[in-house]
Amino acid sequence: MKHPVLQWLALASVAAILSACGGGGGDSSGASASVSPTPTPAPTPVATPTPTPTPVPTPTPTPTPSYWVPAQDSTWQIQLSGTLNTSYDAQMYDVDLFDTPTATIAALKAQGRHVICYFSAGTAENWRSDYTQFAAADQGNGLANWPGEYWVDTRSANVRSIMQTRLALAQSKGCDGVDPDNVDGYTNTPGLPLTAATQLDYNRFIAAQAHALNLSVGLKNDLGQASSLVSNFDFAVNEQCYSLGECDHYASNFISAGKAVFNIEYDSAYRQNTNGARDALCAATLSAHISSLVRKLRLADDYRYSCEG
Repeated sequence: MKHPVLQWLALASVAAILSACGGGGGDSSGASASVSPTPTPAPTPVATPTPTPTPVPTPTPTPTPSYWVPAQDSTWQIQLSGTLNTSYDAQMYDVDLFDTPTATIAALKAQGRHVICYFSAGTAENWRSDYTQFAAADQGNGLANWPGEYWVDTRSANVRSIMQTRLALAQSKGCDGVDPDNVDGYTNTPGLPLTAATQLDYNRFIAAQAHALNLSVGLKNDLGQASSLVSNFDFAVNEQCYSLGECDHYASNFISAGKAVFNIEYDSAYRQNTNGARDALCAATLSAHISSLVRKLRLADDYRYSCEG
């Protein structure tokens, strides 16, 4: 028979062994609790940089001309024959390039006047000192009612050289600008193959040559090309735009660009103010910012009426 104490010890040992083995199978939720993994923190968002806007380019300002340019609505006088009358209270004088002495130009400028010098850029006049420089091939038909004056081929290198010399003369005599006449030969019957395209080219040539010598330059008549040439010329000079119903052609080019337009009317009705003709002329052209004179065709010192506000 076994001893009771020994029997109890044996049973206790077996119980301890069974208790130690109990954690190996069955329910895993026993003494050891499962541990959840620590969550990975969300990444801190990186701010997208605001794109730098492309700078708006600053427009290049239109350079201020180094030469004098007449202001819109300026008063003026034009005299191309006879002894020049310098007593008119006009801001601008338009005088003959060849016939006006340098001293007279200087005297006008000393009075605070500005002087524009007239010459024909589209014809050869047989009384001018440089007439013999025009070749026979340069000359076309004569101008009606102007004996001794002939249209010239404005495509000719010789003609252009003569005009460059005339512009240099204007600069040397102290002219502030020039009034080159007869620059619309293509609209007449010049007896030469002149076209609108050749006229545009020539007129731009004249303007560029004048500017190169620090002379302002006016577009004489040539209304059909005014819009194409407004950027090349500094002012416009017209003959009879009011009586011909053409003054409004300047509204969309020279006038809207703030450039001066000078007009001459020759009809006797304006001299006599027949039925208020001159009053109507002045009212209409002043309101259109066109500076008008009433003169006789030869532009001597005989009759002058200036439309002024």
